[in-house]
Amino acid sequence: MASRCWRWWGWSAWPRTRLPPAGSTPSFCHHFSTQEKTPQICVVGSGPAGFYTAQHLLKQHPQAHVDIYEKQPVPFGLVRFGVAPDHPEVKNVINTFTQTAHSGRCAFWGNVEVGRDVTVPELQEAYHAVVLSYGAEDHRALEIPGEELPGVCSARAFVGWYNGLPENQELEPDLSCDTAVILGQGNVALDVARILLTPPEHLERTDITKAALGVLRQSRVKTVWLVGRRGPLQVAFTIKVPRPRKRLTELLLRTATEKPGPAEAARQASASRAWGLRFFRSPQQVLPSPDGRRAAGVRLAVTRLEGVDEATRAVPTGDMEDLPCGLVLSSIGYKSRPVDPSVPFDSKLGVIPNVEGRVMDVPGLYCSGWVKRGPTGVIATTMTDSFLTGQMLLQDLKAGLLPSGPRPGYAAIQALLSSRGVRPVSFSDWEKLDAEEVARGQGTGKPREKLVDPQEMLRLLGH
Repeated sequence: MASRCWRWWGWSAWPRTRLPPAGSTPSFCHHFSTQEKTPQICVVGSGPAGFYTAQHLLKQHPQAHVDIYEKQPVPFGLVRFGVAPDHPEVKNVINTFTQTAHSGRCAFWGNVEVGRDVTVPELQEAYHAVVLSYGAEDHRALEIPGEELPGVCSARAFVGWYNGLPENQELEPDLSCDTAVILGQGNVALDVARILLTPPEHLERTDITKAALGVLRQSRVKTVWLVGRRGPLQVAFTIKVPRPRKRLTELLLRTATEKPGPAEAARQASASRAWGLRFFRSPQQVLPSPDGRRAAGVRLAVTRLEGVDEATRAVPTGDMEDLPCGLVLSSIGYKSRPVDPSVPFDSKLGVIPNVEGRVMDVPGLYCSGWVKRGPTGVIATTMTDSFLTGQMLLQDLKAGLLPSGPRPGYAAIQALLSSRGVRPVSFSDWEKLDAEEVARGQGTGKPREKLVDPQEMLRLLGH
């Protein structure tokens, strides 16, 4: 569907049953006036939102030029740093993004932090339009006593640690305890539980980092609890089958009520590691060890549900329960940060206020992905969302709402960055780093051994 050329008002206007005729070229694609001939567009962030936005703009406008800026020296955002190492098939979208980056009308510039190395107003001066697609790089705090104790960390940081995100390489989680508690029941919580409990030899041939694999080999964690405030019908994790919610509920129910057969019962009895879901529990406090130096458990309020459907919420019953553990991972959601004082930001919702991707009160500024709608959904959700933002931008371009006349694009930004001592990393630079990672992985049978130090990356490139 993505390759078709849709009418300018967006594909949401088409009835679901009536797609444009195959081979037709609706008027949107080739009827830009001369002032719109070569729009210079800048995308901030090179994860799925950034690349899908760029892909749509390049496909739908035959002359558009798109520059993608990224603060890491390497591209692909959460596809590289978020997707679990044991789910390599999810990373196949990197092939699509690489095709986009190879377009003669697209350029990737890594190692450039917007808001620090260059400001959003400076980008707006250089480009006809700017799209903010930088995702959600923070985590929601628990806001309970004891959260600051050693032995407590965010699931987001833990995921960044085992996936090679440079800023999380100092994490050094202590896995010397036998029980870990994950607060949250979304897909990230499940990923973390699985990585904690998977025998290290099963991870040896994934792209998990060497350092993380070394720590996991020494792990003494035997039990992982995933704690949620609400019940099994409200869990946030998803499965890759049709009618997912119904199927998920059936799976949970069957697992909870069916007695395992003799073979399965024997397998479960002999298992060295176990995990479980604790429903209707809300964290109140991280309990300290007797010397007060680290986490030793979590105090949970027992909850019950009130309201129906979307209005369902968990309320405390008054009962409490203490769950002993040596490691607490909070997985209650990612959160976007404001990127630049010039950009409106709703700190309560953690998003840039927008209408269908148009940033409110700032013409020519757009957003897509998690910073647009909040940190929910999978890669396919972000694709649809990013295409819609691209559609709105091109609609505004066609209506003459964006600046007319030529804009310098990267030439102006390159001069600014150079004067500030910033050396951008191009996509061909990334391909050198990619080849180095693949070569390093070959010796141990891994698809790649990720480079985790930005300084080493820049040295390898001769920067």
